[in-house]
Amino acid sequence: MDPEALFGTPYLIELLTPKQDSDELEAQLAVFADGYRRVMDAGTAVSIPDNPMGQPRFTPLEVMDFLELRMDPERTLLHLNSFHAKDDMDAFLRTAADCGLRKLLVVSGDGGPRLHRLEPAEIGVDSKTVTSIALLEYIEREFPEVFTCGVAFNQYEPAERERERLQRKIDAGARFVITQPVLGDDPVVGSLRQFPIPLFAAAWMSKRIDLLMKCVGLEEAHDDGHYDPYANYALLDRVYPDFGLYLSFLSFKRDWSDILTRPA
Repeated sequence: MDPEALFGTPYLIELLTPKQDSDELEAQLAVFADGYRRVMDAGTAVSIPDNPMGQPRFTPLEVMDFLELRMDPERTLLHLNSFHAKDDMDAFLRTAADCGLRKLLVVSGDGGPRLHRLEPAEIGVDSKTVTSIALLEYIEREFPEVFTCGVAFNQYEPAERERERLQRKIDAGARFVITQPVLGDDPVVGSLRQFPIPLFAAAWMSKRIDLLMKCVGLEEAHDDGHYDPYANYALLDRVYPDFGLYLSFLSFKRDWSDILTRPA
């Protein structure tokens, strides 16, 4: 299925909200507002992570309210993970729905000492932890036909197991997929074409490949000190023309006209 039909663009650009312990909160809020407007002006969609790498950040709904910033529901993707108190999570979902922000990326998430981990009993599941599948099922049950939920796919885990998990996520209500950052032509990523939902290949746009390795547990052999994020992006654009592209750690200081080249 055409990923462009989901957001009106083949591009998702990641944008982080300010950290809760930031010493320069006003400046960081201004950076967020400028970044959001730039993504919108580029005709692309924005994707806003939920406490990435276990670092507590303000939610996009809090930032939106503080800045009196209206977000475009069709081109805004909110992330939600399992590291929240249930009341806070429910309030987030209700507010998002009331604002018309109904596209979610549902992930298990990165834990941290300052983050509450949702307990299975809180959402009525019998398991040791709240997985992204359990969270999907909860959202579909408590907010039926409200949200369009997507999920992540980790191509660095054993392929067959991950494809089986992806099918379970789809059965639980997932309607699109975003991979982990892809390095080159990856046959496991290519194999996702068997699933009849929109697919997005993530592109790591920072030279700090060591951060990617830390996030997904890659071996050090992947880091030869010569990673070129724009060369890799160009390869992904060529190899996955039927996928959308998710740009992570894209610089907001450079011109994007040479990379956002697919027709609108």
